[in-house]
Amino acid sequence: MGTATSSMVAKLAFFPPTPPSYTVVMEESTGKMRLSTDKMRHRKDEEIEVVRIKTKRGNEIVAMYVKNPMAKLTVLYSHGNAADLGHMFLIFNELSHHLNVNLMGYDYSGYGKSSGKPSEQETYADIEAAYNWLRETYGINDERIILYGQSVGSGPSLELASRLPRLRGLVLHSPFLSGLRVMYPAVKHSFWFDIFKNIDKIQLVDCPVLVIHGTNDDVVDISHGKQLWELCKEKYEPLWLNEGKHCNLEMFPEYLPHLRKFIAAIEKLPVPKFRNHSSADDQKKEKQQLNSNSKKRSSWIGSRHSTECVTSGDKSRKISIGNRFGKARNSTDSFDRPRNSFDRLGEMVRSVRLCNIDCVKNSVAKV
Repeated sequence: MGTATSSMVAKLAFFPPTPPSYTVVMEESTGKMRLSTDKMRHRKDEEIEVVRIKTKRGNEIVAMYVKNPMAKLTVLYSHGNAADLGHMFLIFNELSHHLNVNLMGYDYSGYGKSSGKPSEQETYADIEAAYNWLRETYGINDERIILYGQSVGSGPSLELASRLPRLRGLVLHSPFLSGLRVMYPAVKHSFWFDIFKNIDKIQLVDCPVLVIHGTNDDVVDISHGKQLWELCKEKYEPLWLNEGKHCNLEMFPEYLPHLRKFIAAIEKLPVPKFRNHSSADDQKKEKQQLNSNSKKRSSWIGSRHSTECVTSGDKSRKISIGNRFGKARNSTDSFDRPRNSFDRLGEMVRSVRLCNIDCVKNSVAKV
């Protein structure tokens, strides 16, 4: 029973677009790789890098890195199901631009032009390969990385986040508790044959976590997102989008401002606050940094004085939406170009008709 169920869950979890929405081409003049897709409109050639990365399981995945000259942080984005880099190309560009971050997106094994076949373990190897590339190629350390997992991408994102105590932040977009719990909501315990056991891994994540979920999600019920948020050690104010479904959350006007506030907040964090494993030298530097910041108002999300979040030890604290980080509110909220960017992002989501694991329900019904 367990093996059969495990195979069924795994089979229903992955839906690579067929055929892929893009090809990889090599420019003769520069020797650089590019994605060839009808949705491709580069901002500047030098700001986008396309690479092939070898995973420890022997596959070669395709990834794209969008550079932002204003960026302090880098987002490693694990996309949803039934999508590949061709579908996500414009959205990645818009997010990098409007959030002022570098952004790396990648295709799982068996998706797009990545080799191999998709599986839970392959996705773990895929995200690890992309993460290692960021560290080794650009020297980006954990304190400057935000992991972003959308739907099925919440699985590899949580797996990696649970192993990185110095990670800067984690965003979970329409996440699920586990693969089996999507199919059978009544499941109360984790079984060995389940996949993507996010419910068990969220408690191992030390960094601030933002959860985004739609109230009308008929693929992954919002109860999944709410339970994951409740289990977080460091809770950032969640974004529950009224009437939001599984595939359209980017279209809501609250989406980009909330992401910007999250990024602005964690940019202000004194990094030592969430370092768990430090060397003697690190501890000395951290102590000096804490002393220098002691007279300043705390903007640390995990601080007991912060109104931006609720920590696991203080669940009764009210969340304030109005007063956030003093002047920081003006610097992030007064970004009034957003109205156009919302419309543009919404149009992209409509045009590519992204779905993540919408097919699961129909497939399960036929089993």
